[in-house]
Amino acid sequence: MAFPFFGDDKSTVARLLATLPQRGRLEWIGQRPVRRAPLLAVPEAELKTDSHLLGDHARPKAGGKRQITLVQHEHLAAVAGFLGLEGPVAPGRLRRNLVVSGLNLLALKNRQIQIGEEVVLDITGECHPCSRMEEELGPGGYNAMRGHGGLTAHIAQGGIIRLGDVVRVVA
Repeated sequence: MAFPFFGDDKSTVARLLATLPQRGRLEWIGQRPVRRAPLLAVPEAELKTDSHLLGDHARPKAGGKRQITLVQHEHLAAVAGFLGLEGPVAPGRLRRNLVVSGLNLLALKNRQIQIGEEVVLDITGECHPCSRMEEELGPGGYNAMRGHGGLTAHIAQGGIIRLGDVVRVVA
């Protein structure tokens, strides 16, 4: 027996997705100037269309699905809790470029978001943790990050982003 709320009707899924909060906030921006170096927190950054975050060492391929990484601000406290740490984990330790609050990023997989007035990202998939999390967070870091690793995105439209920018779902 199918649950009436979760039937096969695709319009039901569309209605459910429409109930998500549609606005969030850019809380943190991080650049990795050199491979394996600590991330630098910056107040603003430029994203190049179909390329990368300027100032970051990574040079993803054109058309790539992992041109920039994002993590949910609300997950910083969850990761810390799994590790028995006081307060949220510092964003740079998770090695993601952007930290966003107020939106359930995982629910936005395969959708677009706009940051500020210019930048549009195609959310392409999950950013699973790697063994570096054990180095960065200590024993248990990898498992603490499972389900909280964030997302990857393609830079559909570049521009300047700033801390505090509104992050909105593109209809």
